[in-house]
Amino acid sequence: MKNLAGIILLLFLLFLLPSNSVNAADSSRIRISLLTCSPGEELYSIFGHSAIRIIDSNSVTDYVYNYGTFDFEDKDFYLKFARGKLLYFVSLERTEDFLYFYAATGRSIQEQELNLTEAEKKSIQFALIENLKVENRFYKYDFFLDNCTTRLRDLIKKHKHPAPAFPYVMPEKTRFRQAIHQYLEKGGQLWSELGIDLVLGLPTDKIMTAEEQEFLPDNLMKAIDSCNNTQLVSKKSTLYNAMQISDKKSRFSPMTVFTFFALMVFLLSLLKNRIAITLTKGTDRFLFLTTGLLGFVLIFMWTMTDHSMTKNNFNLLWAMPINAITCFFTTTSSRKFKGYFLFYALLLTILILSWSFIPQELNNALLPLVLLLAYRSYMIYKSPASPSRK
Repeated sequence: MKNLAGIILLLFLLFLLPSNSVNAADSSRIRISLLTCSPGEELYSIFGHSAIRIIDSNSVTDYVYNYGTFDFEDKDFYLKFARGKLLYFVSLERTEDFLYFYAATGRSIQEQELNLTEAEKKSIQFALIENLKVENRFYKYDFFLDNCTTRLRDLIKKHKHPAPAFPYVMPEKTRFRQAIHQYLEKGGQLWSELGIDLVLGLPTDKIMTAEEQEFLPDNLMKAIDSCNNTQLVSKKSTLYNAMQISDKKSRFSPMTVFTFFALMVFLLSLLKNRIAITLTKGTDRFLFLTTGLLGFVLIFMWTMTDHSMTKNNFNLLWAMPINAITCFFTTTSSRKFKGYFLFYALLLTILILSWSFIPQELNNALLPLVLLLAYRSYMIYKSPASPSRK
């Protein structure tokens, strides 16, 4: 009877042991959360933001570690930014200050408390403290591959065991360019979308892996929520819920403006009076000069910067640097330059016909301009040279 009672007591203790051991296992009194801030209205904030929060009850601290900070006072800020050499760094701020800033700018803040062991929490906390050191805090920012969100993803994957297997949170064949278009179009940033499409080359049209999709804060938040191999989130909460803003629409979109401009130039070129002819010639020089200068900018972004996505830019098929020279020969009788304008017109015609098939997605708002360039190039080729004065 005593043996039976002992066995029952032992089984009872074994039954209670798992829960008691789990509670006793974590004595760190540390909570680690991922903070995700919704997109803002300005271009720099249109894609949202991520940061990591650590509450340490032992030291009575509540801090946010933010990998999205940079020194705007740097005297070479714009040059470094253009060349892809701008250094970002991790900064530390009080959570109440962080929350106040994003709430004041009307941006929602979601918090996901991570399900971590004591060892994992301490490991992450130690890694962040090490990153705050002057010799470790700086990194070369890459919007797509190494940003304030991917840094947090890599931190979690490195210190969580087993490493989380994040699923696709966008359709599996989504490309980088398509992903950023969703945010730019929703935010009414169509002119910014055009500028970004001009400088970003073929690498931006690569199909993203599941991990690469997490360069966007919203995507990392969704991936952590639906992790394949572990329950990574222990608690979710909304720290600030901003008013939802409907999608913005612009009346003067690039497509509208460029179509109107192309039609005006086309109609002007049909007139044969002196003023119309003079204006048409001036417009031709302007078109070739601006596209030529743009071509030099694209070559610079391709060859002289550290940006990973500005290489192999197919926009150079129409924004050719040599146009900056040929703009001064739109009225010449030289067979050499006449031949160039014919070649350019044929090249643009082929480009227009293959617009939807080339590997790089070109912005459709450029079509009216490319059509206009093809038309004016052919007309320059066909036109007689201006008579010389005696």
